Amino acid sequence: MKFKTIAASILIGCLCAGAVSAAGEVEKREGLMKQIGGAMGALGAIAKGEKPYDAETVKTAVTTISTNAKAFPDQFPAGSEGGAASPAIWQNFADFKAKSEKLGADADAVLAQLPTDQASTGAALKTLGADCSSCHQAYRVKK
Repeated sequence: MKFKTIAASILIGCLCAGAVSAAGEVEKREGLMKQIGGAMGALGAIAKGEKPYDAETVKTAVTTISTNAKAFPDQFPAGSEGGAASPAIWQNFADFKAKSEKLGADADAVLAQLPTDQASTGAALKTLGADCSSCHQAYRVKK
């Protein structure tokens, strides 16, 4: 009888730990995405002329996008479904990863040739925004 109780306790503990781990993954990846959204917002404000061009702001924003895009695929282990992530991510992970890698590579290209004014910031935003849109259309659950 004690064995069954102990075994049941272990099983429940493992299931709860898995649920907590999956919830943690969802929160972490949503945090990374919010950081990318904030960075895109900073670039957008410059591109629209709402904020003056500032090289350091542009560099910080694009660095955030590059760093987070590269880390993003690792935030989707099997069993961490949920949040705004479509089940299609796990069904076509290679494509999802390729889209994330493209965003990271495009951000690196922008960093290598850092925009120098409002117009070039807008051009960079257009490229990075297209990458975001491509992934969101395929892999984000619409609310």
